Amino acid sequence: METQPLVLLVGVDFGSPNFDSALLELGLLAQTAGLYPVARVTCKRRAPDAALFIGTGKADEIKMLALDTGASEILFDQSLSPAQQRNLERHLEMPVNDRTMLILEIFAQRARSHEGKLQVELARLQYVSTRLVRRWSHLERQTGGAGVRGGPGEKQIELDKRMISEAIKRTKERLSKVKKQRQTQRKQRERRNSFTISLVGYTNAGKTTLFNALVKARAYAADQLFATLDTTTRQLYLGDGARPASLSDTVGFIRDLPHGLVDAFAATLQEAADADLLLHVVDGANSDYLEQIEQVQRVLSEIGAADVPQILVFNKLDAVEKGSLPLHLRDRFELRGAFEGPSRSVERVFVSAQSGEGLPLLRELLASQAPSSPSEKIPQTTEDDT
Repeated sequence: METQPLVLLVGVDFGSPNFDSALLELGLLAQTAGLYPVARVTCKRRAPDAALFIGTGKADEIKMLALDTGASEILFDQSLSPAQQRNLERHLEMPVNDRTMLILEIFAQRARSHEGKLQVELARLQYVSTRLVRRWSHLERQTGGAGVRGGPGEKQIELDKRMISEAIKRTKERLSKVKKQRQTQRKQRERRNSFTISLVGYTNAGKTTLFNALVKARAYAADQLFATLDTTTRQLYLGDGARPASLSDTVGFIRDLPHGLVDAFAATLQEAADADLLLHVVDGANSDYLEQIEQVQRVLSEIGAADVPQILVFNKLDAVEKGSLPLHLRDRFELRGAFEGPSRSVERVFVSAQSGEGLPLLRELLASQAPSSPSEKIPQTTEDDT
């Protein structure tokens, strides 16, 4: 039986109100990637150290703890610069990776469709292209001869930069073709006068379980981060005489989602930006649901979907403690805009995709939201309307 690599988790508090002192989410990400966290280290700093991100003293402490616990890799909860990553690996004498690389690795493991694999490949190529100087230390023996200027392995590094640049170009061209195919599919749905609904939300909020419950599908769902990467679309029945509707399940969002992934998954995320309605699925049993809602709003703003009408679906009602259960399964919620933007009041429904509680109410609400004709638009409800 293959053993999981042991890793040590590191988090640095720069005064952020959302700092995860227990590094819970990083630990879940590590486990999702097939790693086993053996210890956690946190510290406070006013600003990152330019060379080592954490300073020499804390780096020495981490090195000793890694030796004591048998950890073979260090994972940082923040993004490291290429220079910081290289310096840390030299100082600690073991591999060092950051949150960005960890998420990229998970996406690479989970991508199933041709489009998903291309998107992940592009994001990884863009990430690695900035870190070639760290990855080619084995070429230091290839120094030039007498009278040759330049550092060790310089010619090989330049060659690999060109190779990666060409690979990025090829991958972008392939993704461009996939994007055209998706646009064709959207136009076909528009010709059918289909009302389009997209599921969005923080990773592991239960989007795919809700998707399966609403459209009677069997898409892969699991209690883990990023179980779903590839967009799946199915017809959704909203009752006799109702306008045809389609429901799309999209990739989950997460705090500090790498910009490279947001860019790379533009074709997939466009499903949300082009939707008539967003079902924003929230893990109602998670104590950090307010922060998770804010993070989803930030990504929606990045992809141009901030103004698409939303219904908030507080999922996992079966996991909520009895003392915290809502008085009503349907009410309104003040949804703040991303980056301290204006707020608006939106419909909220409490459901359990697992047990089915609240789903009839959600279907009823969706049927009422769907316009009877393609020309009708869903009215945006503002705070002044309530």
